[in-house]
Amino acid sequence: MTTDMRHAVFEVLSDVDAVAMRMAELFIEAVQNRPGERIRIALSGGSTPKRLFAILARPEVAQKVDWKRVEIFYGDERHVPVGHADSNQSMAESLLLSKVPLPAEQIHPMPTQGQARDDAQRYQEVMEASYGAATLEKGRPFFDVVMLGLGTDGHTASLFPGEPVLDETKAWVSVSDPKTAPHERLTLTYPAIASSRNVVFLVTGDNKVPMLRRLREGDSSIPSGRIVSEGKILVLADQAAAGEHTS
Repeated sequence: MTTDMRHAVFEVLSDVDAVAMRMAELFIEAVQNRPGERIRIALSGGSTPKRLFAILARPEVAQKVDWKRVEIFYGDERHVPVGHADSNQSMAESLLLSKVPLPAEQIHPMPTQGQARDDAQRYQEVMEASYGAATLEKGRPFFDVVMLGLGTDGHTASLFPGEPVLDETKAWVSVSDPKTAPHERLTLTYPAIASSRNVVFLVTGDNKVPMLRRLREGDSSIPSGRIVSEGKILVLADQAAAGEHTS
């Protein structure tokens, strides 16, 4: 079964903290629901994941996760030096990964030291080694959870409007060089994201109202509207993003 955005489940929560807490619950469930299995999770950047990482790093929460079975990947990364303020890896490392007993060899940051296309190929090779094959197989999804955001232009990961990467059908990782955002980037492609048990969008803030509406309608003219998954797609939105303002 393949799920597209027209069949996604939408949950509206009170605020950004409630969205982050719900995502933390899903993260824990993903690990606990498959005892003894290696769990691959793709992290995203942004303000809501920042709150999520802080929650997961709390000792009383972190102890609920069998970290030795978790393997961390990234949905996208700006092609900037390690430690750069715009690095998704640096944010995750400082807020979460350095604070939990996760083996270093199970953390897979996207490389940014070489040419972007070479780094994309290197990351694909890392993924292939983890998966044990060079071709994604139906019925054997790569990811247990892929976390995604939603841009005001409809982009998700670094799948930006008008970028050639939107038409990539074979590579798992590719390069995006958006005209509307800083930095060249590496990003998971649609086929890689589709190889998932769960895709979870985290959408917060009233500036997301127009795009969230289009996402709910399954508008395939925006990059996020073209996301599919072998498993489930869940959209966690706060009331502001859903246009449900409280008095």
